Amino acid sequence: MTNARVSKDAYYLGIAREVARRSTCFRRSIGALIVRDEQIISTGYAGAPRKTRDSLTHGFCLRDKLGIPHGQRYELCRSVHAEQNAIINAARAGVSLLGGDMYVFGSDPGPGNAVDAFPCFICKKMIINAGLDRVVCSAKDGTMKIFTVEGWIKDWQESDIIDDTHQYGK
Repeated sequence: MTNARVSKDAYYLGIAREVARRSTCFRRSIGALIVRDEQIISTGYAGAPRKTRDSLTHGFCLRDKLGIPHGQRYELCRSVHAEQNAIINAARAGVSLLGGDMYVFGSDPGPGNAVDAFPCFICKKMIINAGLDRVVCSAKDGTMKIFTVEGWIKDWQESDIIDDTHQYGK
């Protein structure tokens, strides 16, 4: 009998999948996990700010009600993105993210509805400034996509943020 051991990236992405199960967003279940020196230092999921009412409590998605497409008008969303919450939770605990990796898993409501869980522009900017090295994301084809933060920086130095090839919501 052969024991097929999963890679560390697959292991951490699997934990991010479990974190995503706490999401309170009607549109997407997203979970994020930050690892530094092979230790989990923070998690976050898509959900309303602490002590406020989320979409599940309200019973509807405000952006759906307003007809806003994916990837647009984030300021009208009740939720804080999973990536943002993972960064915020680390800050609340006084933990440095420098040199860490972020794992992001996402799905649409319902089992087996994987999506490209690529960070939005706002989250990418936060990830860059937080000093993370890599971002490992689940993809809709069931694989994972690995981004280097230095790659994002280089791309944006050569072209512009709007030219980014892996945009959330596309």
